[in-house]
Amino acid sequence: MALLSRRPAGRRAVPLLALGALIASSLVLITPPPAQAADTLLSQGKPATASSQEGDGFAPSAAVDGNLTSTRWASRWSDPQWFQVDLGQRSDLSRAVLTWEGAHGKSYQIQASDNGTDWRTLKTVTGGDGGTDEIAVTGSGRYVRMLGTERSGGYGYSLWEFQVYGEKGGDPSPGGAVEVVGSQGDWQLTAGGQPYTVKGLTWGPAIADAPKYMPDVKSMGVNTIRTWGTDGGTKPLLDSAAAHGVRVVNGFWLRPGGGPGSGGCVNYATDTTYKNNMLTEFAKWVQEYKNHPATLMWNVGNESVLGLQNCYSGAELETQRNAYTSFVNDVAKKIHSIDPDHPVTSTDAWTGAWPYYKRNAPDLDLYSMNSYGDICGVREDWEEGGYTKPYIITEGGPAGEWEVPDDANGVPDEPTDVQKAEGYTKAWDCVTGHRGVALGATLFHYGIEHDFGGVWFNLLPDGLKRLSYYAVKRAYTGSTAGDNTPPVITNMAATPAASAPAGGEFTVRADVRDPDDDPITYKIFLSGNHANGDKRLIEAKWRSTGNGTFAVTAPEKLGVWKVYLQAEDGRGNAGIETKSVKVVAPPVSGTNVALNKPTTASSHQQSYGDCPCEPAKATDGKAETRWASDWSDPQWIRVDLGARTAIRKLQLVWDPAYAKSYEAQVSDDGTTWRTVHSTASGNGDIDTIDVTETARYVRLHLTARGTGWGYSLHEFGVYS
Repeated sequence: MALLSRRPAGRRAVPLLALGALIASSLVLITPPPAQAADTLLSQGKPATASSQEGDGFAPSAAVDGNLTSTRWASRWSDPQWFQVDLGQRSDLSRAVLTWEGAHGKSYQIQASDNGTDWRTLKTVTGGDGGTDEIAVTGSGRYVRMLGTERSGGYGYSLWEFQVYGEKGGDPSPGGAVEVVGSQGDWQLTAGGQPYTVKGLTWGPAIADAPKYMPDVKSMGVNTIRTWGTDGGTKPLLDSAAAHGVRVVNGFWLRPGGGPGSGGCVNYATDTTYKNNMLTEFAKWVQEYKNHPATLMWNVGNESVLGLQNCYSGAELETQRNAYTSFVNDVAKKIHSIDPDHPVTSTDAWTGAWPYYKRNAPDLDLYSMNSYGDICGVREDWEEGGYTKPYIITEGGPAGEWEVPDDANGVPDEPTDVQKAEGYTKAWDCVTGHRGVALGATLFHYGIEHDFGGVWFNLLPDGLKRLSYYAVKRAYTGSTAGDNTPPVITNMAATPAASAPAGGEFTVRADVRDPDDDPITYKIFLSGNHANGDKRLIEAKWRSTGNGTFAVTAPEKLGVWKVYLQAEDGRGNAGIETKSVKVVAPPVSGTNVALNKPTTASSHQQSYGDCPCEPAKATDGKAETRWASDWSDPQWIRVDLGARTAIRKLQLVWDPAYAKSYEAQVSDDGTTWRTVHSTASGNGDIDTIDVTETARYVRLHLTARGTGWGYSLHEFGVYS
């Protein structure tokens, strides 16, 4: 699975290394002479990162694009700052040429590194006066940076161009090749010859926000992030990951995949055009990013073997699954021909996919699996299947809504914060428990969406850290000692859970404690995901009644809603619990004189969804049945009360297909009508209308629909 695209904010400067050990040297600044014959410009067009940037128009890449007069990098207005370029491989360095804009560095160092973390100072500049600085250096490294320690004025640092010259080294792959090594049941992933266990998270924020969030990811002990779709927009994410020592599982979408890459069905047995296009597309980006220091491996497809069941059945489904996994093997061979230094895997959400890969995709280096509540079963299935390749978990965490039992209102019973945190701990224990076979995991999900799915799975919805966030950090680092942790909510209940009156109040109660005794503030949200498909969280109208109890105003629309209690500690943490509430029509005193009386209408739908939807279903007293009209204007529905009857109220319980404009009318003979209520601003909520009339017939004359569908009423109540 994958969450929908998500998610925004400012930027944070990357912490700098201590400067005490840096070796200073003097420098004379001169106008740059032409490049010498043995000098090669190594930096142009290479991945560039920086501690900060002044705005969207001043990205680090602008200082390595070869344009000396029109594009530039500019930092924030503070010290220190740095600018860094990844040459792609270890190289012998001869000089650096810095073409400054007016905001130049007065004091700075030119440094080199083999890994982007440990830096050697090659030269130190003091008294810089701007213009163009050509700096002769002696040394080698894959990464070269300018570390600015003193600005020339009140602005930041600004470079038109940062050029590094020298001679390329001979390393075939940045940081060394990534390999799956070992033998049956005793495998190991290595990077640059060193053991590498994937301690990862799936990536959720916008790529533009990677500089803001990547330091936090790194602080959790994460060494890997996973993406689903690799393309021309991926480079800034890779650059930011590399700057923080994080590697990336570069994914490629194939139809039908989980999440936004699904895109419909493909016939893998016959559609050579689609397959050739995908091969060409994937090859393009493998060529582009194979030497990027952040690249860890390539992941072809996501949940497609399982997803093909939504396209085919029977023998044809078998044919397609075999054809799909055979195509995955073609992609793996193509990737290996371009990039022999990074493994290729393929993800599914069903271990039943592995026999197809075993049979048809021998060129995969390892398998990948998305698994949540039953993650420990992956090991059992691997052992029973007799597989000869290791695997990683590419999504994992607490049980999903497809795995949990339904609650009393018939919707999936979401785990508590405590249970979710335990789910991540269990997931990591299951992975590390399969030694020599499970090579790590990218758990789900480093996301910031604050919606239905975001609260279920995100470690920091709306930027607020959950108990799950700290469970992952503890799994990857071994400790959360010294961390301020979130409020803990237990024993949450909503009353009445099965009959909250629309527009009325229901009660929410919970026990809340903060482990650090921080003061707690509360928010309460509602989600209509199960009522109307809206996954957003809308802040509710509520009031505190003391002792962890709250009176919450129910929505006007009927159906099962989820209510979320959010407790924040003011330290960037939150506990969030949720329960379901069934919203019903508010009771009306008196007798429903329309109940089971003869009801007719201008039309009704014979067959669509839950239809036939005859007029009588609007007066049968059952909230789950409805009358539905044709999809045209005008329409009408009327009830015959059998005799002239005193009428005090009407209650209209609309389906989502509601009336925007209508008149409520009464008649003594079914021919001559008088209007007792009219509106041109109907919103589909329950309409309770006061009436003082005596009549035999009651009619709704419906003149403008609120949707593209017809008109639909669950109940047409007439009360005396």
